Amino acid sequence: MIVKVLGQVEYLPTYQAMQAFTEGRTPDTPDELWLCEHPPVFTQGLAGKVDHLLQPGDIPVVATDRGGQVTYHGPGQVVAYPLLDLKRAGYFVKEYVYRLEEAVVRTLADFGVTGHRVRGAPGIYVRLDDPFGHGRPPTSGFEGLGKIAALGIKVSRHCTYHGLALNVAMDLEPYSRINPCGYAGLRSVDLSTIGVSTTWNEAAATLGHKLEALLA
Repeated sequence: MIVKVLGQVEYLPTYQAMQAFTEGRTPDTPDELWLCEHPPVFTQGLAGKVDHLLQPGDIPVVATDRGGQVTYHGPGQVVAYPLLDLKRAGYFVKEYVYRLEEAVVRTLADFGVTGHRVRGAPGIYVRLDDPFGHGRPPTSGFEGLGKIAALGIKVSRHCTYHGLALNVAMDLEPYSRINPCGYAGLRSVDLSTIGVSTTWNEAAATLGHKLEALLA
């Protein structure tokens, strides 16, 4: 897998580049992993509903072909785009999603944070009352949880694009302008707000290493 650290790049050209890469690849094209961050932007998935965009204001909204609903990207967030041939890798989409989430869980663990999955709601969550503890999260929906990583993928001819976003040290205010991933009242958090001080470069390198290992 070829890892490319793109730094801060505009969302739309990056999205278009992912599409072009996927459309032009052959069975011999090496897989790539793009790590980047974006200027402020809301992105709508195929299941996105207009009423989940509460007050986008001056932040642009881009319609995409990924799964899921509306999310936010902005500075201080590590966005990872694995461009992977699943047929060659030898596993299916459900396993791919599990591995993406597991990469985030293991990245958080390196910073002492316990990540949790919520059934039927892709992404990774932390306990707001004890993000460093190992207790089980509440079983009733999102009660007591904050979302720290979002996931939205597209698979075309067995090849993946789009990916996941891990919140590191962001301005979280724009999340109040949407129902994140379609869930009203769901709180979004980042490593900084739960007490972890790290840099974008360190978080990106850690997540990149976990993805390399798990997607092989």
